[in-house]
Amino acid sequence: MQFTEAAGPSALDRERVLGRPLDRIDGPLKVSGKARYSYEYHDEVPDAAYGWIVLAGIGKGRIARIDTAEAQRAPGVLLVYTYANVPRMAPKGRANVVSQLSGPEVQQHGQAVAFVVAQTFEQARAAAFLIRIDYERGAGRFDLVAAQATAPKPGDDPSAGSESAADTAVGDFQGAFDTAPVTLDATYTTPDQHPAMMEPQATTARWDGDRLTLYTSHQMPNWAAGDVAAMLDVPAEQVRVVSAFVGGGFGSKLRTHADAVLSAFAARELRRPVKTALAREQLLNHTTRRAATIQRVRLGATPDGRLTAIGHETWTSNLPGRSYYEGASRQTRLLYAAPNRMTAHRVAALDLPEAAAMRAPATASGQLAFEVALDELAEKLRIDPVQLRILNDSPHDPERGPSRPYSGRKLVECLREGARRFGWANRNPVPAQMRDGRWLVGMGVASAIHHHTVRPSSAKLNLDAQGRLLIETSMTDIGTGTYTVLAQIAAEMTGIPMDRIGVRLGDTALPMGAGSIASVGASSAGASVFDGCQQLCRLLAQRAGFDAQKARFERGRIALGRRSHGLGELAGAEGLSVLGNIEPGDLHRRYAQAAFGAHFCEVGVDIDTGETRVRRMLGVFAAGRILNMKTARSQAIGGMVFGVGAALTEEAVVDVHHGYFVNHDMAEYLVPVHADIPDIDAVYLQDADDLASPIKSKGIGELGTCGSGAVVANAIYNATGVRVRNYPITLDKLLPGLPVRA
Repeated sequence: MQFTEAAGPSALDRERVLGRPLDRIDGPLKVSGKARYSYEYHDEVPDAAYGWIVLAGIGKGRIARIDTAEAQRAPGVLLVYTYANVPRMAPKGRANVVSQLSGPEVQQHGQAVAFVVAQTFEQARAAAFLIRIDYERGAGRFDLVAAQATAPKPGDDPSAGSESAADTAVGDFQGAFDTAPVTLDATYTTPDQHPAMMEPQATTARWDGDRLTLYTSHQMPNWAAGDVAAMLDVPAEQVRVVSAFVGGGFGSKLRTHADAVLSAFAARELRRPVKTALAREQLLNHTTRRAATIQRVRLGATPDGRLTAIGHETWTSNLPGRSYYEGASRQTRLLYAAPNRMTAHRVAALDLPEAAAMRAPATASGQLAFEVALDELAEKLRIDPVQLRILNDSPHDPERGPSRPYSGRKLVECLREGARRFGWANRNPVPAQMRDGRWLVGMGVASAIHHHTVRPSSAKLNLDAQGRLLIETSMTDIGTGTYTVLAQIAAEMTGIPMDRIGVRLGDTALPMGAGSIASVGASSAGASVFDGCQQLCRLLAQRAGFDAQKARFERGRIALGRRSHGLGELAGAEGLSVLGNIEPGDLHRRYAQAAFGAHFCEVGVDIDTGETRVRRMLGVFAAGRILNMKTARSQAIGGMVFGVGAALTEEAVVDVHHGYFVNHDMAEYLVPVHADIPDIDAVYLQDADDLASPIKSKGIGELGTCGSGAVVANAIYNATGVRVRNYPITLDKLLPGLPVRA
């Protein structure tokens, strides 16, 4: 189906199954340990050998000498690859952009420079430490601040969609800013960050003749198949990728890393399966990062709080020649009204691990700056920060004007409902006035926005003679609940009970799904299931001799008047099979499309130590039709926890002399734990959006991250009167400005 006009009424509108907080249908597999991840296909891949990747120990330069003799003689070793003996790699695939054993040149610390395969994991790891490498160090660029002044404007990134331009300008920003009665000019920095997902990148590779099966942890299996096929120089149809369960990705698993490529090469040469997993301490320097930013925000306003000028500039980095950049100023283009506007991006070439998407890419880091700047402006204006946001709401794309209205925008409703639920009226607007023993207590607010789109997606639906329905698509479930919501859509449409519906995901042998990227998965894959159900219902009605528009689908039967038939009976011995599809049209060009939310947070800051504790947190969101309230709430809370980490703890520390991340394990790269999040809640407003997708839903997975770091920062300021603009907000940055204990 082509999605070119507003979605009309459908069986989904009944919401008898859809939207309910049902348990995950894959939950029992996960809690029992029966859900198999990429490293765990022991029955399908017996007698696998084990790989270990050796990573470059310098940030820039070349390999002068590499000696593998001792490693090759080590017990159990089957193969050792270096650039000197690895089979020729064809030109790189679309996403696999970091060099791997491709020559003596070292582009970054953590680049794959050798690969050992042995009978056991322990033998492979031990042998890897016997490889002797001499490097010639080169002059690397590792410092964003040093490179800021000469960072060039990037080319526009086609993958970013309609808001892809690096720079935009509307009206006369400079003139409006210079003449504004009230102005703010502030610079904020965000550090490099890592997704820190639970499951590392891991692959099991098996060849059957000239056909390769990769059990690999990837958010986009079809991308992975294309990338590996390109590296191996084999037809893409000869590569099958299975990613049935993915233990978190958050953007890091949009790339195809050395575990997949090198396992495939070694398995082909050894004629034996090979499995490789990256160790935790390897992830930060070998895989992708969210790039650090320097952001300058300038705001001009009238005394009553109307924004007249918005300027947002971002400096960030990536490896030389890479097109992706952290477009932190992009979200500012869509959020608030102002007649005079400017956004810009500059990207420095740094020799650090590749920068790529991380959960709520660019929007999360952009709102860490912009939503704090708006709070600072509210203080200057002596206007309540909730009211300032409401005052500058816009019913249409602020840059393109009334010709591009929003398909749905409930930002104001989120702000008002959140303020009511959180008890915002009890907040003292004067900083550092609220105390609870030794704790300074404060509240903050921030808006949330995340763009929405629909990607092409397909799903096959198979109905058997017993009335059981099987949904098949290469769409992945990275912990978000995809298995469950696709089954709920089918149950709502066909009346088949949930326990009679099966779902197969994450296999490129199945119809191509949207994949898990940019919060498009549920809306896109769900729309293809919706289309398939429509086709199936029409076929069943035809076989029953019923008018499909008047027939009822309930409890596994189709009924009209007093007549009814079991769906399995109509499917017959051969069953029924249909292929559902969704092809997006131009609605996203004609209408601005985004999900919205409002965050509220209360923190306590120890007056003696500067220790910050989040006391309670609330997110109120409007994200189209909610497909499963339980999994949606879970995603929102997870995103909010991401924001707490960005505000308080998460920083991949760059050694600017040697070009690597110093804190490359979970002992030193600090993410929030349960004790850090005592009281957190997320609620959704009714917001079915018939222009957003055929099932009237929008993306939700990343929305919780957007603005949730800024709300913590704003609450800290209200508690202490100390404004920290360089993230994370650690106690050493707070201590010098804390009030003296009375």
